[in-house]
Amino acid sequence: MSTSQRPSAKVSGRVALDQAEAVIVDQYTRLVRLAYLTLPHTLSRHRRVLVAHALVQRALPGFRIGRAAPRVPEQRRGRPDPAVAGTRARVLRSALAHDRRPRAWPGFLPPPRTLRPMLPMVWGLRLFPRAGGGEEIALGQVLSEVPAPARAAFVLLQLEGLSRSEVVELLAAADVPRPERAVDTAGDLEAAAGETTETLLRSREFDACSVQTRPTDLLRRRRRYQLSWLAAGLVALCCAILLTGVGAAPPGERDRTADVQLAVTPDQLVRTPPDAWADTSRVDFTAWPARGARADDDELITRALATWTDPPRGTRIGVARSTSAEPPPGQTQLLYAGDVGREAVVLFHDGRRVVRYAEAVSSPSGSASLTVSRSDEADVTTAAALVVSRASGKIRYLTAPWIAEAQTRDLLTPDSPGRPLDMSDEGVTDAVAQPPGKGPCDSLPVLQLRSSGKIVEKHAFLVTDLGGLAPAHLSYTPLPGTGAPPRQPREATSGAALRSWARTACRLPELRHSGVRAVNQWDFAEQDLPEQGGKAVWSCTRASTWRGPGDVLVQFRAPTTSATAPAKLVGQARSTAACSRFGQHIVAATPWTAGSGRRYLLAAGSREVTGIEVTGEVDATERGRTLAVRAPKDPDVTVRARLSDGETLDEVGSRTAR
Repeated sequence: MSTSQRPSAKVSGRVALDQAEAVIVDQYTRLVRLAYLTLPHTLSRHRRVLVAHALVQRALPGFRIGRAAPRVPEQRRGRPDPAVAGTRARVLRSALAHDRRPRAWPGFLPPPRTLRPMLPMVWGLRLFPRAGGGEEIALGQVLSEVPAPARAAFVLLQLEGLSRSEVVELLAAADVPRPERAVDTAGDLEAAAGETTETLLRSREFDACSVQTRPTDLLRRRRRYQLSWLAAGLVALCCAILLTGVGAAPPGERDRTADVQLAVTPDQLVRTPPDAWADTSRVDFTAWPARGARADDDELITRALATWTDPPRGTRIGVARSTSAEPPPGQTQLLYAGDVGREAVVLFHDGRRVVRYAEAVSSPSGSASLTVSRSDEADVTTAAALVVSRASGKIRYLTAPWIAEAQTRDLLTPDSPGRPLDMSDEGVTDAVAQPPGKGPCDSLPVLQLRSSGKIVEKHAFLVTDLGGLAPAHLSYTPLPGTGAPPRQPREATSGAALRSWARTACRLPELRHSGVRAVNQWDFAEQDLPEQGGKAVWSCTRASTWRGPGDVLVQFRAPTTSATAPAKLVGQARSTAACSRFGQHIVAATPWTAGSGRRYLLAAGSREVTGIEVTGEVDATERGRTLAVRAPKDPDVTVRARLSDGETLDEVGSRTAR
């Protein structure tokens, strides 16, 4: 008896070649679209178009000698005939197997290209679907973040109108393990995408049969043709040189644009007018003009676009979490091109991402670096600066055109004024110290930027480097007031904000390289400590990421003579809505020892908390927003709060040994 949970696809009879050919001709566009959306998004759009056409054209039964044909779901009443089902299964099987390692293939070797598009062949042209709008781009981003079987199931459900059971059978016939999981993921995508999903999938953004054509580099092709005659006369000499190992150019010194077909050329880049930022309601990266002394250097920009389109071997690549590395789309914007220190740097923005390309000024043909980060829904603060250079523990920023003044300050010296930071006419700052990583936390440098009065009056704010291209925005929410409504986050430039951040700033390096967009410090409760121990403050530090989820750290600040004594971590949670506008209530607890040596359990909640209950090794109930009760060392307890609307609230995170 079989115990496998994988559905078995019943096999029908063999499909005649003429029937399969008729299906391919009749449904060619739909099959190509299915293959195009299923193929890995790591391929360039040009290559995905060619591979999709090749897979459909090679979907005739028995095209590959010595390889078993995929199983075909049995025909049922109201289902497609075996020829349609079999052709879909063959196309899906080939698309899902692209870049997959065969059994027993060595793990240290890359997967073989068993599905090279031998037909059609295109010379001198680059093909890619026509660009869609913002909704199509967003849907493409979502699809790129799910596995290929889920993409295939999504297309089959949305465009082909198949039922869940039919899709499960078809995926099983295409050798997909656990096809139910792929269908479940596709269902989640359908719920998130909304009612216009089918219309978006039928748009030109995903139609690999209605494509644009662009030539490859015409001048380079002409030079190659002319040089080929010269090369033919030197064949004998070249062979002799190759045999002795002399004259072969190292891989890193070859022209990285030679074999790349650009998706976007320098003259197609969007260049925003210099004064657009002062006359727009959308103050973000789209308002940045193209700046830099090399903004008209087509050779540098071409190398940057070529590296982004198809990074050559040896390129140092950094891609933020949940960020697509696909080639530049049609509406890519140039932000900057110029020399910064020993590097030539180019910055791009495509509506969803910012991209930094860098190469050595002394060796343009050498190895380069490419960094890709998310930037969707940036605003006046999160689009205020980009890292343009990192070297020897120092950072240079390119500031937004609306930044009128820049200063540096140390979060661990809250009472010290900011120090002016010089900027060039292009907006590039002098080098500033990089915040510490692991190790001692003796200082934590931040930028204090001030916006121009043309967009907002007297607006200063703090940002700091957390490893991304865009520095994270730091804000502060003060203790609750006596009335309503609740306090809202504000800029962390006041004395109270700086003093609060000074006690918790050394936790910021733990957030490096996690795609943090903004960090808010919320002082949610103040408590009188037992035995006249003074006043303590409870805070929740929330790090919100560009991809959406946020992590929180709940900290307890007891009275101390040091303005920078680290706060006590009393709870933490990952991927939570807590401490945001969608999670405005919180309760936390911690053990505490008084000066007399007596031990207590302390708890506190946010402004809507009306009572706190503790159960376990300590049983206590207290009306109000705070609780203090005698307790053994590190008691095992459960803490809950009652809210003003009658609901109950659990403690955020798990308390650790303190």
